[in-house]
Amino acid sequence: MRGKLLSYAIVVTLIGTLGLTGCKNLWKKKSGGTETQPSPLGEGTGIPAGPRPPIGMGTEFNRSQFAPVHFDFDSAKIRPSEVGKLEAVASWMKSNPGAKLVVEGHCDERGTAEYNRALGERRAQAAREKLVALGVDASRITTISYGKDRPADLGHSEAAWAKNRRCEFATVKE
Repeated sequence: MRGKLLSYAIVVTLIGTLGLTGCKNLWKKKSGGTETQPSPLGEGTGIPAGPRPPIGMGTEFNRSQFAPVHFDFDSAKIRPSEVGKLEAVASWMKSNPGAKLVVEGHCDERGTAEYNRALGERRAQAAREKLVALGVDASRITTISYGKDRPADLGHSEAAWAKNRRCEFATVKE
């Protein structure tokens, strides 16, 4: 009985300690919507958790300066109506030669996580290919897919799903 009590006390202490330390928001907002990363995650971490730029992509990034590019259901084809948005991104990249770009692919909630992760990657790659065709150096662009994990709209309607089928852009300055 004493051993069980001791084990219980240790578990409660650990849970309490973890609960007190909590999960701090490691991101600090700067004026103008720019977020900064307080410290690097280290080499070889792979896909970042949260809205951080991939390792080696700089320390400051801005996710709000470009309009998202939207896609049709189950498609990674760039709509003609969305090309102007990519032209704006390409123009900014050309006038800011020290900047890098992260293209984030997103999907709506329908379909499996695996399928949507792959579709999000195809969407990000399509946007990247168009940016390269518009004159942006490919070595300055990284892609990542969040699949259906980061919806822009939490609704369960066609209007919400249309908002979630997108690519977003994060500019990174070193």
